[in-house]
This record gives sequence, C-alpha cells and structure tokens, in this order.
Amino acid sequence: MVPMPETVRRVAKTLSPPPGSPSTVRSVDRKFYGAETLEGAGVRLRRMFGNGEVPLLDPFLLLDNFGSSNPADYLAGFPWHPHRGIETVTYMLRGKTEHEDSLGNRGVIDSGDVQWMSAGSGILHQEMPQRTEGRLSGFQLWVNLPKRQKMEAPAYRGLRAGAIPVHRGADGTVTRVVAGAFEGVEGPVTGIPVDPTYLDVTLPAGGEFSLPTPRGHTVFGQVIEGTGQFDPVGHPPAGPGESERLYTPSIDPGSRSDARAGETVLFTDGDRVRIRASGEGLRFLYVSGRPLREPVAWYGPIVMNTREEILQAARELQQGTFVRSHRVVDEV
Repeated sequence: MVPMPETVRRVAKTLSPPPGSPSTVRSVDRKFYGAETLEGAGVRLRRMFGNGEVPLLDPFLLLDNFGSSNPADYLAGFPWHPHRGIETVTYMLRGKTEHEDSLGNRGVIDSGDVQWMSAGSGILHQEMPQRTEGRLSGFQLWVNLPKRQKMEAPAYRGLRAGAIPVHRGADGTVTRVVAGAFEGVEGPVTGIPVDPTYLDVTLPAGGEFSLPTPRGHTVFGQVIEGTGQFDPVGHPPAGPGESERLYTPSIDPGSRSDARAGETVLFTDGDRVRIRASGEGLRFLYVSGRPLREPVAWYGPIVMNTREEILQAARELQQGTFVRSHRVVDEV
C-alpha cells in the first residue's frame, strides 16, 4: 500500500510510571473510524490510521483495511513501488494476493496467510490482489524500524495459514498467534525489533479476553467482526483540543468503550488488557509493540529519521541505485 503525503514528526516524550506502581487495566484512550481512500493503481480501502497520527501509535505507522465484493475495487492492485525503513505485515482474511519483487522473489498470500516483510535498506515490489468469488479482505500494517536497522538487508517471513499456531480456550475462544505469546502458545514471528504481539482473537457471545501487557508498550485492537467492550472500567471523555483527524471522542464515557466491526481502539498505558464480547460474539486483531521514540521522516512508502535521508532515497530512485542489497533474507 503506498500513501504519498510527506510527514516529518518528532519523538513524543512520555513518562514511565515509577517502580512499584499498582497494577492497572488499560482503558480506551481513543477510537478510530478510518477514512476511505484510493491507493496503488486505484484500490479502494479504508485507512484506519496513518501519517496524521504519528507518533501517537509508535512504533506502528499505518493500518489499511482492504476488501470488497466488487473486483473492480481491488484488481488494479499495487504495481511496482519502493519501500525502505519499515516492515509491512499483510494478513489475508479472504482471497489471494500475488507479490513479486525486483530480485525475482514471488509468491501468493492466500486466505489466512501472513507475510511479514522487512524492507530494510530498500526493495521494489508489487502486490496484486486476485479475483475471487465473494469478498476479498485483509489488513496491512506498517511497523517502523529503528534507525540502527533501517539499512539492513530486506527479509521475508511468509506464514501459511496452517503454520500459525492456535490456542483454543474452554469457553470457545480461538486465538491465532502470529507474533508474541498467548497462554503458553508462541508465535512463529520472532526477532522483530519492537517486540510485537500480533493476535487474531475470536470470542463467543459474552466471552472475555485478558492479557498482561508491558507498561509503556503501545496497544491497539482492530475489530473484524461483531461488537465488544474494550474498556471494562470506563474512561472520561476527551478534553478540548484532544480530537484527532480520524477519531471522534465520545460524549458518553460508557459508549466510548464499545467498538464494532471496522473500528480501531487505542488503549491507554497499563499492565493488562481486558475485552468482553457482546451477545453476537467478537473477532479482533490485538497488536502491541515497544515504541521507538525516534524522529519520523515519511514520504510515501519510505520512512526514515530525517528529511535528508528521504531526499537521498529520492535521488537513489532517480539514479537507479535505490536497491542496495541484492539478496533477500528468507526467514521462514
């Protein structure tokens, strides 16, 4: 996915709680409803958050929710484009996307598959959704790389649906573990600089999800299906001037904790997340990671730390020297 506006953001200064602080359940800080947009060669998708929210969700930069029952909305795809300085996480819920890069690597991301790609020092690639019966849908998340690793060799982690471990709870809860751990089940994606947890959680009607979280880590949830309560204790309404471009503060603190399909929830800091499904059940992505707290210079699919580094990347694209590493590390 290739957003083009330029963004330069400075690091957010945050304070860690003092040692020995009492345990707290994270509450809902804000909700995002996303904005419809066209990307690539004309793919219709919903951007849940992007460069306008930097550094609010540090180390996460962008989340796109793509999908449609109309092939005309996605078949144009995302033709050849560059990436540098980030990792892209593509999760196909339904349908297929073919991918190919400038070094000859190619493959298909099928239903239930995950591709975790580190662009590192730079790669040219394309992603082309394939026509399917019914609805094609999925998510792409951009994860920032720390300055010290932005210019490393690109790497792929391609996970087939059957290779993603699943935890099944006695109450009918089903949790697919892509990265991190849940109830003793370890995800296959490891060694990521921001120590992420990436889960696909399905709760039955009235079911509950609870997970300890490291203080200081950014945590958000993306509702895929159903509705649920993401804040068991309530949270006061946002104050004056707190509203962001893609979110609307709730007037009623109680309703602010509820989220439904297509909404993203960002949590406050704390030691644990608790989520409860409504009577229709709930499916959501749970994502957390350690903030980098580094400056962000962003132009389209290139994310670095300074404007000078962005200009250098642009010169290299013009000169044909953008791809520095002529090998890709396959870490599957």
